[in-house]
Amino acid sequence: MKEFQVAYIPVGVPTFHLESAQIEFEESIQLLHSISDDVIFPDKMLLTMEDLTSFLDTISPDFIVLQNITFANAAYASEVLKRFDCPLILWTLREPVIDGGRLRLNSLTGAYSAANAIKSFREGEFEYVFGSPKEDEVKTELSASIRAAKMKKDLTQLTLTAIGHTPQGFGFGRALDIDLLKTFGVTLESIEARELIDRAKGYSEEECAAYLESANHKMKNLSSTPEKNRTDFARLFKAYSDYIKEHHVGAISSRCWPDFFTAFGTPVCAVLAMLNDEGIAASCETDVYGALSMYIGRKLTNQPTFFGDPVSLDEKENTITYWHCGMAACSLARSDTGAEVGVHPNRKIGPTMEFGCKPCDKVTVFRVGRDANGKFRFFLMDGEALDKPKQFLGASIVVKAEHNAKDIVCQSVKMGFEPHFAVIYGNVSREIEMLAHMLRIEVCKF
Repeated sequence: MKEFQVAYIPVGVPTFHLESAQIEFEESIQLLHSISDDVIFPDKMLLTMEDLTSFLDTISPDFIVLQNITFANAAYASEVLKRFDCPLILWTLREPVIDGGRLRLNSLTGAYSAANAIKSFREGEFEYVFGSPKEDEVKTELSASIRAAKMKKDLTQLTLTAIGHTPQGFGFGRALDIDLLKTFGVTLESIEARELIDRAKGYSEEECAAYLESANHKMKNLSSTPEKNRTDFARLFKAYSDYIKEHHVGAISSRCWPDFFTAFGTPVCAVLAMLNDEGIAASCETDVYGALSMYIGRKLTNQPTFFGDPVSLDEKENTITYWHCGMAACSLARSDTGAEVGVHPNRKIGPTMEFGCKPCDKVTVFRVGRDANGKFRFFLMDGEALDKPKQFLGASIVVKAEHNAKDIVCQSVKMGFEPHFAVIYGNVSREIEMLAHMLRIEVCKF
């Protein structure tokens, strides 16, 4: 598949103040260069339809930055739209001088013409930013839009594997391959959990030694787990890792209970923790949309995300606690405890992860969900991960919400959101909002 490409398309006409336009053109290129190495630039401003069509002949963009370098009528935007069906951001330049004299650029009028054509030409949202190349807000919006477009393309290259079926009553995480392919471009594959269990049973201790050693470096007190469970954990870790490499998998949603307790005798929790640390977004309880949410969070931040249930609300602290049995990535553990190992809170079999998560000034709580009619929607909440110890047996993270936590809980429950969420280490709400626009998905921001 071709590399991700962003096309900067500065359109205008030669009857305005070209010296001012040239300055904006050069500064725009500098700004875009500072944001991404994937941007393609024309050699000059595109001030005629001939210049525009010549440049368009040379590109194959995944995202377009359409800028009115001066006024340009709707024919310029229409030419771009008829050639490329990809997301775009429309960029209006601020008028550089207001002195009672000549109108230098008239970029804003051009933006209205372009936007009118965009909305008339095709359905769907487009992004918009107003300002000069030296304004921080412009850089922030352009950066977020390019990252969102890159995320959209990355999704089309993702193979997500569902390992086993969702447990009874957990159908909210179940997905159809055609739905994921149509909406996100994601390829969904499915296998039975027993396939990996059988594969794990066939490995010798020697074949799995490296996997056990890797876990020992990241986990604290793994040696306290009974030897059989440690060995079986390593076998399962190798089985998952081998399958992922062989099939070029980028995310998994794995069955956990009861199969791995009853049919294998060792939980899969710690295996998922290790995979999350190694760059594979891994959810449990076969929550496909949970894994997809984690993958998006990981790609936008280049670090693991926390996956869990909202289990506790504290109105005084304005916090929501997210928790799960023990499959959080080791790197998310608090520094004072490390990634401690324990046993499953219900089944009393290990290894599982036992820790509170490290604090973070900015986190994003996110969920790819579906409403009662099956239509996709995104849950988004901004907050702060507080410096809190483990709240319950398993792994937990306490998030102080930016808005009223109780209202968020009450509203999201009444809206029927699913009980699994990804807590992303970093503020990526804007990128996810833009991704939703590009995918034509509703955003529910709390």
